[in-house]
Amino acid sequence: MLKITSIKMLPLFLLFILTACSQSDDLLSPEQVTLGFFNAIYVERDVKKAERFVAPDLKEIMDHYHIASQVQRHVLGLSMSQVTISIDEIDIDFFRKFTDDVTVKVKIEGLKGGENWIDDRTIRLHKNANSWIIVDILLEKGRIEG
Repeated sequence: MLKITSIKMLPLFLLFILTACSQSDDLLSPEQVTLGFFNAIYVERDVKKAERFVAPDLKEIMDHYHIASQVQRHVLGLSMSQVTISIDEIDIDFFRKFTDDVTVKVKIEGLKGGENWIDDRTIRLHKNANSWIIVDILLEKGRIEG
């Protein structure tokens, strides 16, 4: 019968932890992906640059609208200029290495119709083998579609 003691398991456990930590060093975080996407759409106004952060079905929709102002209006439902973007909330914690889905709430400050405006958008990201991608732009709570 094979008897494994905790002393023999310790090196294996430490090796597992070190390997798990080193694998994600080059992976963009959900926050970096989110800020990269919103910066490309609202600040740089570059749809092609933003498309590298989204899933294929969202990329197809963005291709349809071609220009950043149309993506702002029709995909994100919020046309703004002179924007600053920050992460407002993220539903992930220390254990992010063990989850594949994350929701991020982004705070957007700028001008809407020439007036100061503060708004937010919530997106959902999914981790593929080696990257986080935006898979959904969630509707605002309380928003009535009609």
